[in-house]
Amino acid sequence: MHMADALLSPSVSVVMSLASVGAIAYSVARVRNDDNAGLAYGAGPDGDNKIPVMGVMGAFVFAAQMINFTIPATGSSGHIGGGILLAAILGPYAALLTLAAVLIIQCLFFADGGLMALGCNTFNMGVFACFVAYPLIFNRIVKRTSGTKVIALASVVSVVVGLELGAFGVVAETLASGVTELPFAAFVTLMLPIHLAIGVVEGLITAAALCFVRQMRPELLEFGSAGSISGEGSLSFKKTLLALLTLAAVVGGGLSLHASAYPDGLEWSVEKIAGTAEIERSGGVYDASAGMREATAIMPDYDFKSSDGGEREDLVPGTSVAGIVGGVMTLLLACVIGAAISASKRLWSGNAKA
Repeated sequence: MHMADALLSPSVSVVMSLASVGAIAYSVARVRNDDNAGLAYGAGPDGDNKIPVMGVMGAFVFAAQMINFTIPATGSSGHIGGGILLAAILGPYAALLTLAAVLIIQCLFFADGGLMALGCNTFNMGVFACFVAYPLIFNRIVKRTSGTKVIALASVVSVVVGLELGAFGVVAETLASGVTELPFAAFVTLMLPIHLAIGVVEGLITAAALCFVRQMRPELLEFGSAGSISGEGSLSFKKTLLALLTLAAVVGGGLSLHASAYPDGLEWSVEKIAGTAEIERSGGVYDASAGMREATAIMPDYDFKSSDGGEREDLVPGTSVAGIVGGVMTLLLACVIGAAISASKRLWSGNAKA
């Protein structure tokens, strides 16, 4: 559900960018100042354990988003957003920061999602999931118990709600931008049902991932910190992270080669109405945004660059390389964000004591 620049007016782009920056700044403040939302899984020497988890989970979501799964009988496909999965492990604030790292890497280095649309994509895929669906739905469902069926129910319902809100956000943003090629009634009629189907699949994937983490290391789950999950996992903290990192490498470097070739839910909806999956806009800020993205994109559309614009034949598929490289870049960026917040927290605490 990555929006392209052509779906937005400059003014809507600015407003949504400011909204997302505000949400990110709020998340930074909460992670830094709130012990319950901070970087620790417990006290003591492991106080910064959440930093590598942010990196590993960011890499996993980056890889998982490369796999589009087919929605039967529609000619469409979908991929996970990852907001609920990240929030259930990292908490909503660190989750938004991690998802923002994923979207930034995708936009700048793989030309996935427009630069003007980065604020909208962060809000639609991150804020709705982490700040609305997770606390108001997921947490309330798993409040008293955390059995497999309850986690599955919470995952599916919260993912569907978050994705539906994000899909409606896309429609509202195009309406506010005056995109006449996409009439509101027709666009919303297509966007909501197709993302409902995508949400159900993502919810099941999210549930499977959370149940895996619950089995391996239950205290890694954010909703388990309140005492709803007890017992020790079958793997150590480091081995659990290594298992997740290995899974991210397998998904990004291997399974991504088998992603569905059908357009995703947003592209499918646009094509059904406008006759093309890509609406064109040129001039001014659109050209500037496209130029900046072209300059930074090392592997546009998750493939090797070609000097003549044609297809390249390489021994190693570009998608596999993009999955690994993008995962590593996301891991590093998410860890840098977490480390910077942790360092500022220590500095803040030191100045306060002085």
